[in-house]
Amino acid sequence: MLIFRWMIPTLFVVAGILFAMFIFTGDPRYKRVGIRVLIGTLLAAFAFFAVLITINLLE
Repeated sequence: MLIFRWMIPTLFVVAGILFAMFIFTGDPRYKRVGIRVLIGTLLAAFAFFAVLITINLLE
């Protein structure tokens, strides 16, 4: 659980850095990878919180 608590914010920072690199360089590759990282991070966060909610409801 501690891994997910650190991984999700770290991946949001990585996505932000990729978008900043896209702004500075204009290379669409950075934007494409940034969107993929952002979508993956959001899906992982939703799944993580869904598991937490399920655990709390079952208690």
